[in-house]
Amino acid sequence: MKLTLDVDNLEQLANICGSLDKHLEVIAKSLDVEINSKGADFVVNGDNEQLAVQVLQDLFLISNKQSLSVHDVEMCIRTRTHDDLPSKTINIKTRRKFIHVRSANQQHYVKSIVDKDCTFGIGPAGTGKTYLAVARAVEALERSDVRRIVLVRPAVEAGEKLGFLPGDLTEKVDPYLRPIYDALYEMLGFDKVTKLLDKNVIEVAPLAFMRGRTLNESFIILDEAQNTTIEQMKMFLTRMGFGSKMVITGDITQIDLANSSRSGLIHAMKVLADEGQVSFCHFESKDVVRHKLVQRIVLAYEQFESSH
Repeated sequence: MKLTLDVDNLEQLANICGSLDKHLEVIAKSLDVEINSKGADFVVNGDNEQLAVQVLQDLFLISNKQSLSVHDVEMCIRTRTHDDLPSKTINIKTRRKFIHVRSANQQHYVKSIVDKDCTFGIGPAGTGKTYLAVARAVEALERSDVRRIVLVRPAVEAGEKLGFLPGDLTEKVDPYLRPIYDALYEMLGFDKVTKLLDKNVIEVAPLAFMRGRTLNESFIILDEAQNTTIEQMKMFLTRMGFGSKMVITGDITQIDLANSSRSGLIHAMKVLADEGQVSFCHFESKDVVRHKLVQRIVLAYEQFESSH
């Protein structure tokens, strides 16, 4: 099958193909096809050549908006090869990033963040819970829907003792917020994030520092919420002020509390189940958007735990 992409310049073509045609290699390996290219002309052979052509066309459309990565290529392949994915995608637009939200659970999640005051994202690692929450937060900040982003995390880690780490409590918690920082850097740029942190437009607030505060016109993200106690979760949820949104993310299979039955996340799921302005979005192994092996690992653990 032949395909010619109407690219504007060589830079756009290189963006689609990747460095040393890395993106084409990923498509060929994933779909078991052979791809030969000469400039913007492509010849695709194999049983899945139609799918490969559709992926290339998808990449062409995205290449007008952002620099493509292998992750973007894999997500395009995933969209075209999973029957359970919606035909339409929801997009999140920031100045530096154009994010396609593909799976049904992820779409429900990002839509709930807009529609509801408080959204819970619950599920395994790699499903985009935190990343998509940060994307919505940046989008809201750039649209001036909120005045600041507040990032919160409980000071509980598997087998770790925070007291042995150097610095004050904020500095102790900072390393554990690295995934959120990485997402912010990707969407805003390192210099911009640094300036916003200095101006307190982006605030890192350990959960212990939240007591007594009321946060107005803020986008508040509580990460690793499975490690909050019932009392901490109640305290956190009642910090919401006017014009604010809350997103709470967590994985109830990864509770590091001494008494897992005291998890504030599990308790909140029961207490707030019938509250109309609170949405609970559950992710599954099929929503994992990291390396394919991560998805298989999550699924293997789920199957093992359900059979024992």
